[in-house]
Amino acid sequence: MTPPSPARRAGLFEGDDGAWRCAWCQATPAYRRYHDAEWGFPVIDDTRLFEKLCLEGFQAGLSWLTILNKREAFRSAFAGFDAERVARFDAADVERLLGDAGIVRHRGKIESTINNAQRALELRDEFGSLAAYAWRFEPKRSARPRRLTLAALRALTSSPESIALSKDLRRRGWSFVGPTTVYAFMQAMGLVNDHLEGCHVRAAALERRAALVPPAR
Repeated sequence: MTPPSPARRAGLFEGDDGAWRCAWCQATPAYRRYHDAEWGFPVIDDTRLFEKLCLEGFQAGLSWLTILNKREAFRSAFAGFDAERVARFDAADVERLLGDAGIVRHRGKIESTINNAQRALELRDEFGSLAAYAWRFEPKRSARPRRLTLAALRALTSSPESIALSKDLRRRGWSFVGPTTVYAFMQAMGLVNDHLEGCHVRAAALERRAALVPPAR
């Protein structure tokens, strides 16, 4: 692999395999796998989109690595994030989840996930799919930084599009979907590609996006 120039290495690290990656994934092998295979690659599967919106809500006040390490437990606890099933959860399910040590036991976030499942079904009825709704907020290329350096990324805790999506979700009754949470969702689901210049995954994610036709009703 051709290494990035010294000027482009800020925010990157070189792995044991010689590949340069975004520095945020350096902590564990699981984090690096998530970075290499998932983060920034475009997603149009409704279950994965709903899961990510929910898990970003659970992350509030925590690190994503904490949530990633608990993701399988979350999937088991929340019926694989099948929105139809989660929407039917009741008070007994809330108490069951509050007793589940494998997840983040926060009543407000648990109840928010159930509410948001119900709202997701409403979006599906209106737009055909959650994907068709969410991809309407993909930024235009001209709205993105010409070169995604570490300095540019640090300025991107939210965006006009994540603010608009957050505002629209909240208007529709969703909770735990602030602009920063929604921007993290957009990063992870490939609505934006925030792999830094010089990261070996950036080009692959861009190619995947170029080949994708976002769903439309």
